[in-house]
Amino acid sequence: MKTKELVIMALFVGIGAALHLIIPGIGAGGMKPDFSLLMMFLAIILFPDKKNVILLGLATGIISGLTTGVPGGFFPNIIDKFISAFAFYGLFLLVKKNRSIISNAVLTAIGTIISGTIFLASAFLIIGLDGAFMLMFTTIVLPTALLNTIAIVIVYPIVAKIMERSKMTFA
Repeated sequence: MKTKELVIMALFVGIGAALHLIIPGIGAGGMKPDFSLLMMFLAIILFPDKKNVILLGLATGIISGLTTGVPGGFFPNIIDKFISAFAFYGLFLLVKKNRSIISNAVLTAIGTIISGTIFLASAFLIIGLDGAFMLMFTTIVLPTALLNTIAIVIVYPIVAKIMERSKMTFA
């Protein structure tokens, strides 16, 4: 791992944590759209390496767990982010040669849905989260997937241009 990559990934995790803290909780249990997930996906797109994915999954999971509005949501966040990071990375590797803003958007939507499903399933198993799974999925996970997809379409070209101008190489 290069120091520049680590610094940029740390910035993405920090930005994701800040967004995670300021976004208000909605629905049952104070769940909130997870923009830290968006920043994790962006870092994986820019620096696709297994070591980076491990680091990003754990760091994002721990910080999301510490800043969650869901009582007892610490461990579900760690489980969710770690598995979602590798699921996203695997999907990314499948489309790496045909990469575009559209493929990044589709991957982000799929990754967010995977993440939300894993979080809800693990929260139901670990803490016995009250409420119907499908209700939470449709009112929180799907809108978050839409928001993250729109956000990656806006944010990725900006970050890619900044990286290009600063002569930072990325995949």
